[in-house]
Amino acid sequence: MAGQRPGFPVRLTTGAPPTVRGRTSATPAKPVVHATPSMASDAVRTRMVQRLAAQGITDARVLRAMGTVERHMFVDSALVNQAYEDTSLPIGLGQTISKPNVVARMIELLLGAPSLANKPADRLGRVLEIGTGCGYQAAVLSHVATEVYSIERLRGLHERARANLRPFRFATVHLLLGDGMVGYAKGAPYAGIIAAAGGEAVPEAWIAQLAVGGRIVAPTQSSTGGQALVVIDKTARGTERRVLEAVHFVPLKSGIA
Repeated sequence: MAGQRPGFPVRLTTGAPPTVRGRTSATPAKPVVHATPSMASDAVRTRMVQRLAAQGITDARVLRAMGTVERHMFVDSALVNQAYEDTSLPIGLGQTISKPNVVARMIELLLGAPSLANKPADRLGRVLEIGTGCGYQAAVLSHVATEVYSIERLRGLHERARANLRPFRFATVHLLLGDGMVGYAKGAPYAGIIAAAGGEAVPEAWIAQLAVGGRIVAPTQSSTGGQALVVIDKTARGTERRVLEAVHFVPLKSGIA
């Protein structure tokens, strides 16, 4: 790809290239939650990983990443004791951090992309995440992908993710404030695209920005009126689509708020 890619952290301004900026005073990020003795224990995350394995997550790369990232660092202090339970938790502005099982399931599906089939590489290439939220899934993705671009449309959550991820200094994670429905063409093509919000259909912009051999994992509206997890593989002949289990995500919306 021509040109220099944005570093961490960045803000994407609609219609203009992303530029490095400081935190805005209008929407201050919440402080990072520091570890408590119980939550900092490796044993807590180990038990979570054991539950994930019992629930059917088999990819060692995913289990290792889930056991490495400290989920309690991404939730409010009042919810720290629930951080490693298999439940979604509120993160503000009507949004939630997804259940550990859902995060692990979707990333495991992403790692099943045809581009990794029969190849010795243990990491997916460049990944686009739609819906940064509090930054937790981006942190997990950083352990299984070579580079992560993550877009958030809500300024308050974008700032919160920046604050949450700043101490970790992930050199391969790029946070963008922008409209996820249009993707991020400057980072394309992507080996994988993963969405934390569900719309009526997968936007054509995502498919256009996906590399041949790449995979999209996203919730979309199902025929029953709810949501279902969809996997789309891009091949030299076109796209192949599979509809999987029912899920429940926040709605996919356009614009910046």
